[in-house]
Amino acid sequence: MTRREEEFKLSGSEVIDKIKELIHQGNIRRISLKDESGKAILEIPLTLGVVGAALMPVLAAVGAVAALAAKLTIVVEKDTEEEKEEKKEE
Repeated sequence: MTRREEEFKLSGSEVIDKIKELIHQGNIRRISLKDESGKAILEIPLTLGVVGAALMPVLAAVGAVAALAAKLTIVVEKDTEEEKEEKKEE
């Protein structure tokens, strides 16, 4: 299984909007927030069923972290097309 990672460096005020955008893409396995020194401060595992009201506590936690940090890095772990096909076959 191969996974792809992307990183986005954002200010605290941009983080929630970016996370909402990423979740709506639907192929995200995990989102990690790191501070300016690269230390992981929050990891959010995502499943296909995480939508709507289930996102509210996650976004509240992200908002609290974003309020405390001037700059954050979002690390996004995505499924590749190969992994999606493997899941469909199971």
